Amino acid sequence: MNHTPEAAGLYNSLSLDPAVLRDQLFELWNRKDLQTLHLAFLQGFSKLSEPLEGLLTILESCPGKQKGRSHTLGHHILMEYQTWIKEHPKLSISSLSEQQAVPLQCRALSLLTDTQSNFVESIINIYQLTSLDPAILSMHILRLQALNCHKEAAILSIKLKLQKELNMEEMCVPLILQGKLSLAESFVTGHSQLEQQLVVLLDSWCHPNFSVEEISKRFPRLSLSKHYMAQIQPKMLTKHILRLVEKFNINQGLCPNALHKRRLDSLRFLMYKRFVEKSMTEENWSDHVQYVLSDDLELQIHLVEMLMKYCSLQKAAQWSLRYKIPRNRLPCVVWETQQTLPPDLQQIGLSDSAQNEEWKPSQSHCEKFYQVPLTKDKVHFVDTPEALQRCRNVVLKEGSVVGVDMEWQPTFGCISAQQVALIQLAVLDQVFLLDLSANGFCQHPDTVSFIRSFFSNKNVLKLGYGMAGDLKCLLATWHQFLEEPLQMEGVLDLLSIHQKIQRGKVSRTHNGPKEVLVGEDSAEKGLSLLVQQVLGRPLDKTEQMSNWEKRPLRISQIRYAVADAYCLLDVYSVLSRNPAYFGLPADLRSISSSHSEKSGDKKKEKPSQAKQSKQALGREECQGAQRVSPPHPDTEKGLLCGEKPSEDSSILHPQQLRVVCDNMLQGLGRYLRCLGVDVVMLENTDDHRIAAKLAQAEGRVILTCGQPYQSLRSQVGEGRCLSLDCSEKARDQAVRVLRHFNVQPTPSDIFSRCQACNSDQYVAVPREDMIRMLKQKGFLQDQENTDPTLHTPHPQDEEKLGDILTSSMSTELPRYALQCRWAPLSGLDPDTLTFPGGAPIQLHTVPPTLLPRISLFYVCTRCGKVFWEGSHFGRVLSMFQEVLHITSKD
Repeated sequence: MNHTPEAAGLYNSLSLDPAVLRDQLFELWNRKDLQTLHLAFLQGFSKLSEPLEGLLTILESCPGKQKGRSHTLGHHILMEYQTWIKEHPKLSISSLSEQQAVPLQCRALSLLTDTQSNFVESIINIYQLTSLDPAILSMHILRLQALNCHKEAAILSIKLKLQKELNMEEMCVPLILQGKLSLAESFVTGHSQLEQQLVVLLDSWCHPNFSVEEISKRFPRLSLSKHYMAQIQPKMLTKHILRLVEKFNINQGLCPNALHKRRLDSLRFLMYKRFVEKSMTEENWSDHVQYVLSDDLELQIHLVEMLMKYCSLQKAAQWSLRYKIPRNRLPCVVWETQQTLPPDLQQIGLSDSAQNEEWKPSQSHCEKFYQVPLTKDKVHFVDTPEALQRCRNVVLKEGSVVGVDMEWQPTFGCISAQQVALIQLAVLDQVFLLDLSANGFCQHPDTVSFIRSFFSNKNVLKLGYGMAGDLKCLLATWHQFLEEPLQMEGVLDLLSIHQKIQRGKVSRTHNGPKEVLVGEDSAEKGLSLLVQQVLGRPLDKTEQMSNWEKRPLRISQIRYAVADAYCLLDVYSVLSRNPAYFGLPADLRSISSSHSEKSGDKKKEKPSQAKQSKQALGREECQGAQRVSPPHPDTEKGLLCGEKPSEDSSILHPQQLRVVCDNMLQGLGRYLRCLGVDVVMLENTDDHRIAAKLAQAEGRVILTCGQPYQSLRSQVGEGRCLSLDCSEKARDQAVRVLRHFNVQPTPSDIFSRCQACNSDQYVAVPREDMIRMLKQKGFLQDQENTDPTLHTPHPQDEEKLGDILTSSMSTELPRYALQCRWAPLSGLDPDTLTFPGGAPIQLHTVPPTLLPRISLFYVCTRCGKVFWEGSHFGRVLSMFQEVLHITSKD
């Protein structure tokens, strides 16, 4: 066999010095002679007198040893060594004595300062680090934390199974404050005590007296940006806490603050629905208020105070009497009103509408809403095995078409998975209402058997709308369907058909005048919108948020439940008779399998069924808005900033679009800013009206969602306010906005704006100057610098920071250099390391372990945040490839 001179010399050696092997491997790697390199590995490891020690010697001086990626020499060495050691098992670490093994394990442990899983796991396996004394391992984790490498410390502790040896708060609090709650979750997962501690910790942050300054004092070197501060606001925390309670199966009693916050928000929502929007009946409102308040005295007091504001003193006094609120906790005027109430008004009286209401609604109601063509005697309650058998005989006939709907008690997020209270099954001439709240009926074997048979019968066509939510509640109602999964055959979800109809409308609009159909009818959505589009009148949704577990049901509830199921039959009948009119194929069932038919998408998305139904109409339409014409630079003066596009082109550059996102769309704002759009984001505590003021003062477009749209739209010009669907992912919202305004970002636009403060001005700081700054401010000690690249060889380097020549680094500037402004480093105050605007460089965010690998840092001159080139660019590029304008040069 012929070898290169280097390899020949390698093989002829009787015993090889690890330093010699290292130098030869480096040379072969640099020459990209991978075939010879492979042979050099195999022969070289065999000629090392102490292979385990020699491997460490090589890795400790290996360039990029900690990146752990396939294109680095360190990764290559580890992969080759693992192959070699399998053929030489007697040379593994277990063959050494404890006195020999421990020093090698400690040296191997010192290499683990990064998060690349391949590198870390290979080192752990080769040197069996999990067998090392936990005290030694824990000390290494603590050293990483002292260097502000909290992410690396957490990942390594998980791999080494050290969670029980470490302090949960010391590990998780820095992660949470840096926006890495998911990593904190991973840290505690599988350890019930730690899981509970994490939930209790987060819940303590929801207490009204909690102050984030307490955490700042405990972790003074952590940088708490506005973005991350928003993540620990009570509203966001409550969402995470209740999710973790369900995920870890934790007693809700451990999170009283989060539950109180969720219930208080629910109470505010109910007050709005009843007294502002006036879309909820008195009966429904009363039922939900009692559920939400439960026995919480503070919430009961809140209710009385809100009733004083929204309704009347009499109503406030009545509810205060109902809950027997102590006099010393009541406003004086409420107490005085109590004393003046006659006995007949001291109780909250509700009309017995379940008995008095007529089956046939008023003429005005019939003219306004869809009506079921059935009399009351055609509606059958099913709450016994005998009634169920009669229902089975009808709905399971071969060839039957059945409209299916379900109702459950709203819990306003306090419980995530509700149990079904009522199942409606509609056929052509009658409707069956399965009363699952009837005593013993729900879990009766005949009921469970019927549900399984009904949904698995291929010969019965079952029509639904957004069946994912129904299925989730079915599984919460019958846990046996989790153990033995429910087979779903012969199901047609009209949501898929509705989506196709909507996509066709958008497509036709795009081919016509240059408008984007954002929302067709702001008053209707979901199934009600489909019924209106197909049958001419919408559904009456007044009883949608009812107490479906309370018996007897009111006539209006029964009428609503029947209509929700029967309308599916009418819609299907009309669509089947003339599918082409609605832009549908002849076989409607063929649509059901195509969950996502976005034109031009090469990569199929796979969201969960629940998310598909929740985002249903948001994919092609933004809920609650009307037609919005895209702004044109010639007609919307002041709307856009920067250089105007040429008259023969309507394509805009990201820098030409200026927007303000309300506080419900902060995720959208961050994505748009990431792509170079000029974005101002409202804080969680800001009033929505601030968006209108910013739009008027700075010529921005308002991006909002939900109720604020109507009021904001009236305060700005036509086309200057866009409403989006809050249930959509922020990434999909960003794509929608870019397409709506015909913005075509390029790869060079990514990160051209500071993600923290929206500035487009940076200063470039070479590694040597960054090291000098870190030393100057005490974030880097000389003894920490074991890598020769961190040492400054000349005495003058110890002087204060001075000017640097921008020309010397012009070739190193990042890909977005042309899209943003660059300031000279000479503008930085050499003593305080602050910019002219007063912002200091956030040096504490630069991990010392990063210095050997990064040659140039980029610092925002407005807020001082430090950035560097990493893998995030590739993720953003992949995430938005469908809207990026990428050329062959890119």
